[in-house]
Amino acid sequence: MVAEWSGPTRRAVLAALAAVPLVGCGDGKNSGSAAKSSASRTPGSGASQGTAAPSQRPGAAPAPAVMPVPAEVFAELERAHDARLGVFAVATGTGAALAYRADERFAFCSTFKALAAAAVLRRRPVSDLDERITFTREEVNSISPIAKDRVATGMTVRELCDAAVRFSDGTAGNLLMREVGGPPGLTAYLRGLGDTVSRMDQYEPYLNEDPPGDPRDTTTPRAIAEDFRLLVLGDELPADRRALLRDWLERNTTGDKRIRAGLPVGWKAADKTGTGDYGRANDVAVVWPPVASPTTSTSTPTSGPGPGPIVLAVMSDRVGYDAEPDESLIAAATARAVAGLGGASG
Repeated sequence: MVAEWSGPTRRAVLAALAAVPLVGCGDGKNSGSAAKSSASRTPGSGASQGTAAPSQRPGAAPAPAVMPVPAEVFAELERAHDARLGVFAVATGTGAALAYRADERFAFCSTFKALAAAAVLRRRPVSDLDERITFTREEVNSISPIAKDRVATGMTVRELCDAAVRFSDGTAGNLLMREVGGPPGLTAYLRGLGDTVSRMDQYEPYLNEDPPGDPRDTTTPRAIAEDFRLLVLGDELPADRRALLRDWLERNTTGDKRIRAGLPVGWKAADKTGTGDYGRANDVAVVWPPVASPTTSTSTPTSGPGPGPIVLAVMSDRVGYDAEPDESLIAAATARAVAGLGGASG
């Protein structure tokens, strides 16, 4: 296995991520009731129950080295928090990666909003972001801390992106998705990134309510981590629009108790959270150690020793429609993943 990357192509990097094998991808023996509930997540042939076939993005390259983090590390977190947990992480400085239930489907919840903002940025030059979008009071039908007070004035596309990514505003997320053709349009955009797994089917608030086993409005930790890497560190977006997306993610206001809480002291994060029914708590991020400033990160691996920026997706759910999301689980899984990839423990 390859332990380092030395300037691979964008497609090769993505294909390498897709090829990383699972580290103990959940064998159904976990004692927690939520862990036991993961069966029958993905219908159809070609994928075992509870999993989605890994996305095979073109231009395959040798797979990154998989770090020897025992599956029991994450299985124990599942038991302790009575939850199902999915993790995928890759250290861009070394190429090392780790995975746990990385190809099982989890509901997007609000993590889709970062992808919707990226899809809008891909279509619109910066000069078009000040166009004002109007909406009605009836369209404010989900948690919308910003949009609820802007019905009379409307919001610019830039403001919608800021509200959706930084404040997880549901109306703003819906309007961004509408801008790119609704759920089918966002799914098509993801297919254009090479993501053959993720799918959007509904708007908020309905996308948060799908019962376990329903493939609608789902992704996998591996797939969404690959998408984030391409959008935040890669060249899918022009540099000026990529900088906007990264800035919104870095200034996210909803993630202090999730991935950010599990990072070592001095690390930085650009993340998007998601929360929903059935105890769903998600966070997807690019995180940087102190020696790798977010302002200097590129699509190529960080040179020198250390893990460099780490692309990380941590997703979870629990049994029962009214189950409470567990943010501490996300933080704990992050701490173990970052340490396993060579980051100092916090």
